[in-house]
Amino acid sequence: MQVGFERTELQRILDLYGRMVAAGEWRDYAMDFDREAASFSAFRRAAERPQARIEKRPALRSKQGMWTLFGEAGQILKRGHELSGVLFPLERKLLKVVEG
Repeated sequence: MQVGFERTELQRILDLYGRMVAAGEWRDYAMDFDREAASFSAFRRAAERPQARIEKRPALRSKQGMWTLFGEAGQILKRGHELSGVLFPLERKLLKVVEG
């Protein structure tokens, strides 16, 4: 069985992606699905490492939460049980970009 995003989850991620593209932060994305996890990676330029990666890993649901936000260097920026909480650091960054 392959892990995937539910429609509402993907809609929330793509909404953020669209706002980041409009702000000039992101230009491309990739999705990857396998038995353990589904991930959404966002890139500033296609040839580089993802600037952010959102991962859904249902096996961790009862532990630290199935959602993880990774930074550009692969570091864990946020973990949680709710997608909205894990996306918050990116949304906060977006506010700074738009205001600045």
